[in-house]
Amino acid sequence: KCHFKIRGQLAALSIAAVVIIVGVPLWWRTTETYRAWLPVSQINELAKLQLQLSTDVEVVFARGTVTPEQQKKVPLTQTQDDEHTVDEDTVLRYRYETRYRTATVMEEDALQMQMFQADLSLHTLSESPCGSLVVYVIPESSSLLPQDVEVYIGQRRTALLRIGAQMRVGRTIEQLLAHLEPRLKQVLQVMSFSHTDITAALSDRVRLSPDNRESKADSMRAFKSSPGYEITFSLLNPDPKSHRLHWDIEGAVQTYIQPLITKLAPVANFSIDSQTLYYAMLGVNPRFDGSRNAYTLNTDSLAHVINPVEARLGSNAASSNPVLNFLLYVPDVHRSPLYIQDYKKQEVPSNAFHSPRWGGIMVYNVNSFYGPDAVFPVDINIDMAKVMGVFLAQLRLLLGVQPSSSPPGFLVEPCGSTGLADWELDRLMWSRSVENIATAATTITSLAQLLDQIGNIVINDNIAQQVSSAVTSLQLAVAELEAGNLGFALQYSKEAILASERAFFDPSLLHLLYFPDDQKFAIYIPLFLPMCVPILLSLLKIVSEARQKRREKQAKKD
Repeated sequence: KCHFKIRGQLAALSIAAVVIIVGVPLWWRTTETYRAWLPVSQINELAKLQLQLSTDVEVVFARGTVTPEQQKKVPLTQTQDDEHTVDEDTVLRYRYETRYRTATVMEEDALQMQMFQADLSLHTLSESPCGSLVVYVIPESSSLLPQDVEVYIGQRRTALLRIGAQMRVGRTIEQLLAHLEPRLKQVLQVMSFSHTDITAALSDRVRLSPDNRESKADSMRAFKSSPGYEITFSLLNPDPKSHRLHWDIEGAVQTYIQPLITKLAPVANFSIDSQTLYYAMLGVNPRFDGSRNAYTLNTDSLAHVINPVEARLGSNAASSNPVLNFLLYVPDVHRSPLYIQDYKKQEVPSNAFHSPRWGGIMVYNVNSFYGPDAVFPVDINIDMAKVMGVFLAQLRLLLGVQPSSSPPGFLVEPCGSTGLADWELDRLMWSRSVENIATAATTITSLAQLLDQIGNIVINDNIAQQVSSAVTSLQLAVAELEAGNLGFALQYSKEAILASERAFFDPSLLHLLYFPDDQKFAIYIPLFLPMCVPILLSLLKIVSEARQKRREKQAKKD
């Protein structure tokens, strides 16, 4: 009997040992949520956004701007740092590295040309990289600039700055450079990044001060940074019985829009399509103005125009890229001519308006084609140069190319056939790089906080890889910004925002697919409890008998 009792105790102990040593860890391991490793410490560092934007400025002195004595003492380089604390988690540093030299023989020859030709030749000779500037200082006696112009900004990354003759006579080089510094700062504010533009790019992250509310409004007008955009041109013909419209949209896009799209290739990818909508009416009835013998749309009614028309436009459901809509509306013969009025009840010269982060609408009047002997429908060829001039200006605003106000004495060359100057592209790239970095950092930080708060969300290897890729791209983008490599910084920032969004919106992160720990115990306890009760009772009996034997031995000794 004692032998069988011992065997029973050993069996109970063995089963208990197997359950505790093997069963419980195996059950815990097979039911736990898989969570791959994430670079949490690096993500926490990125949460505090500390960016340094560096740009190279080359100042070239032409013949007659410095004396031989001054030329010997011209410093090779100067570095100027400027720091702004936007909030407790965002610090911006701007570094301007200025190099000084005298003009070469070929550059002197270029400065003898006409203003526009000189800008092109100097750009070819300097070969300034993306994000940098070259400022040529010319004497007051130079006939290159008009008399009332002190600074000329061309279409490339070069500027011409006129200096008075009194500054080179009897002045040290330090005094000369101190005289140039205010003008150089103004040139940088126009052609390169400014604190106003950069803080506007961070408008979703930081709260702007009242001084920056105007830049906030400009940033709200432009579309958010995106890897791609879709541009749709729509011709609205509300009365096909009155006029038959012909528009060469394909040729117009190739002539006016494609050069701009090609130049914006480093910023985003673009796709363009067009359509013609018949019997498409505006959502409001224009008012007839007897004094002008025309119909008018005031500013208050423009907000009600878009919604009814938008329902007819359609969209590409297969693409997640933002859509820029450009509508050309030709009024019917009974509501023509139709003019758009501003807040002062004055006719808008372009007869068009744009809606922030949506697109633009232009009203094209054709009442002049309706003669007394007109045969309906009248064939009308639309002047695409007039239309595309308006749409191109609206496209620049919607993409974030803000018109910079130049100080007095500045002459800014129009952007030309490309629709965008080189320095305007640089300004846009600076803003988009900072915006992408801030957005990606916020996305990754929010994802890390979410995963830390909800411990039962599965983190698979693909998500961990995307998060690590986003963090690496963010670090590279910040480093390239600090080094002044604008092109690489923008590319890495785009990769960071793509990787961060893929990780954040991964379907496997839906926590409703998994149950919390209390539900886990509620499911498994009814299964394990019937098996564990006999084992626990056997263990309690063994412990009780062991204590009983110990007391009996102690009593015999006493």
